[in-house]
Amino acid sequence: MSKRSWAVLAAVAAGLMLPAAGVSKNTGGTLNMIAWEGYTQPQWVTPFQKQSGCTVHAKYAGSSDEMVTLMRSGGGGQYDLVSASGDASLRLIYGGDVQAIDPTKIPDYKNFLKTFQSPPNNTVGGKHYGVSLQWGPNTLLYNTKKVSPAPTSWGALYDSKYKGEVTVPDNPIQIADAALYLMKTKPSLGIKDPYELNQTQFDAAISLLRGQKSLIKKYWALASDEIDLFKNGDAVIGASWPYQTNTLIAAGAPVKDVVPSEGATGWLDTWMVSKKTKNLACAYKWLSWISTPKVQAEQAIYFGETPVNKYACAEMDKLELGSCAKYHADAAESYFKNIYFWKTPIADCGNGKKDCLDYTKWQQAWTALKG
Repeated sequence: MSKRSWAVLAAVAAGLMLPAAGVSKNTGGTLNMIAWEGYTQPQWVTPFQKQSGCTVHAKYAGSSDEMVTLMRSGGGGQYDLVSASGDASLRLIYGGDVQAIDPTKIPDYKNFLKTFQSPPNNTVGGKHYGVSLQWGPNTLLYNTKKVSPAPTSWGALYDSKYKGEVTVPDNPIQIADAALYLMKTKPSLGIKDPYELNQTQFDAAISLLRGQKSLIKKYWALASDEIDLFKNGDAVIGASWPYQTNTLIAAGAPVKDVVPSEGATGWLDTWMVSKKTKNLACAYKWLSWISTPKVQAEQAIYFGETPVNKYACAEMDKLELGSCAKYHADAAESYFKNIYFWKTPIADCGNGKKDCLDYTKWQQAWTALKG
């Protein structure tokens, strides 16, 4: 969820674990991965390597745009897997950079919540281009000593009283956050989906963000950037992810986060396999391993996100009592209707019209906005 890069925390030592279903010894091979920081921690990578015989090398990316670029670098084939967010996955699929996979080879796929078995960000034409991994909402982070009363609306990010103390992601998909706010506060614009914007709706979102620009201390590219801003007191409010909140609280910072009344955008990440990988056997081993309840629970708690495997909930509570409910891992299917998961904007508005602005226009507008 988003979508985005995380600062590396101290690795948690992991003990030897029994092989997960679909993961066996003596496979051999090396997997070169493009991942968000925090997605290939020794806690679950080390036992995977021991049990599968596959070696993992990860390169951390700072944005979805960087992930797409890396997957296409050197003619493709340099990387085997990528943990793509929804604002990158369709670009990789339509660009022919990733291959369709057979979910029946992933034993725990059948245990995914229905919402995440065939989501539109990784399933096209009935073909699965990877497996869903984890999801989370984009949250409103604030300093409890400097922001009072506690904010309940995204409108706080556009409030002039926080001039020079606001931070938001340096990401074109941030336009969708502005669109979601307008969707709820200015219904006359007729926005039905924050990723499907005609010119009038798009211009309104850009205008809102342009007005916000003078309030911004920094557009952050790395989660560690935002963490530092809050630690140093340079920012007191911003758009964030649960990971930053958890890291700051662990460091003793006076912060909280909230999903505002307008709802939230969010990320749903997918492990996708390069079309040119030479390590398909190891890739399937990884997809199987990362889909198991215990590994999903370990990543969810470490990162502060929510697993897609319904059996991970019990494992989360074993590791940290109450974490299942805390991250909505036990939520009803209806809950997900309130989260607007990232997806690549395209010209097709989904209502019979094709006058929506595609992702290229979003990128161009975001670059012009920042100046």
